Amino acid sequence: MKERGKRRRFQAECINARPDALSRCCAPVTPFKLIDTSFEHGATLRLYQRDHEFSIRVDKCGELMNSRLHNSEDVLAELACEHLAGVKSPHLLVGGLGMGFTLRAALSHACPAARVMVAELVPAVVRWNREHLGALAGFPLDDERVLVVEQDVGKVMHEHENTFDAIMLDVDNGPEAFAREDNDALYGFRGLNNAYDALKPGGVLTVWSATPDTAFIQRMMKVGFDVEQRRVRAHASQRGNRHTIWIGIRPPNLDIR
Repeated sequence: MKERGKRRRFQAECINARPDALSRCCAPVTPFKLIDTSFEHGATLRLYQRDHEFSIRVDKCGELMNSRLHNSEDVLAELACEHLAGVKSPHLLVGGLGMGFTLRAALSHACPAARVMVAELVPAVVRWNREHLGALAGFPLDDERVLVVEQDVGKVMHEHENTFDAIMLDVDNGPEAFAREDNDALYGFRGLNNAYDALKPGGVLTVWSATPDTAFIQRMMKVGFDVEQRRVRAHASQRGNRHTIWIGIRPPNLDIR
């Protein structure tokens, strides 16, 4: 009897519902459309679009990023720029262009005299930002403060000692990809030492990760960083998965290693 009553109430609600409400509830979901494919550096990346939503996916690994969920990428840059107060002409490094959201946040929070280098390993990602994704983050590559280098960010850090006031790393899924040998250039002791040396004394390193990683915190501390961890929602409405951001400060005028 209770189930029958529920069905009757549901039928009555459907009959009395506004046509526009029914159309929203019953409208078919638009499928994603494949826009482009990249075969570079041993990985296959595919760019998809559904209406105004974009998705970048990696074969055998699933979705790498989605344009609807970028709050934690924004916060990655905001936390770095908080430490730049009083720096007249800060030099920033963004590791991983993605869909441009971290870069846009950095530009929004940095002063007009700032210089921002973006290191992106995959040329197709840079091209997609210019041809398809630019409007999502307000065309950040068009900002005159930006210099894009199609190069591994680990190599960029190694070649720029004592250069940057802030470094923001958002590559792969964070330190959980440390099991891959090539990611030692970022998340192992070698990579963290490169980041430490690439920063000016008092500079800040922020690192994005899909998951927490106690071992990574310990590596940061052993290298010499003062470390803080934040947990941030993927969506600005505070919905979605929680992501991890580490803030590492290179002590000013002190080399404790």
